[in-house]
Amino acid sequence: MIVENVLPEYYAEMLDVWENSVRATHDFITEEDIEFFKPIIIEQGFPAVTLKCIKDKTGFIIGFLGTHDLKVEMLFVLDRFRGEGVGKILLQYAIDHLKANSVDVNEQNPLAVGFYEYMGFKVISRSPLDDMGKPFPILHMKL
Repeated sequence: MIVENVLPEYYAEMLDVWENSVRATHDFITEEDIEFFKPIIIEQGFPAVTLKCIKDKTGFIIGFLGTHDLKVEMLFVLDRFRGEGVGKILLQYAIDHLKANSVDVNEQNPLAVGFYEYMGFKVISRSPLDDMGKPFPILHMKL
C-alpha cells in the first residue's frame, strides 16, 4: 500500500469514505449529526489539513489521513478494509514523515481508542464536548 497526496478533486470520494467509516464505527452519531458534519468536513475540514490517502488496486480511495500542526485531525478507513493495515500505515506515515504526535479521539469509539493506544498514544486529558460543542466526549492523546 502506497501513501499518496490528495488532490481537491478527491474530496467527494473522501467524504464517502468518511461517511462509510463513521457509520461503521460511530454508533453514537445520529443521521442528523452526519448531515450536519458533511458540509463542514468537505468545505472546511479537508482544506485545513495536510491530506494523504491510500488507494486500492483499482484506484479508489480506501483510507485517508489529515494532519495539522503535528496533530492527526482525521483518519478514516472504508469499513470493508478495516483490520487490513490501512489505518496503521497511514498513522505510521503521519508519525514518521509529518511528525504527528497527538490525536483527539471520540471516547465513545473504543476501537479507535484501542488502536491509538496500540500505536503508542496515551490519554493526557478529556473534554466532555467535541470541537463543535456537541456532547461527544473527546480523549486527547499524545505519543
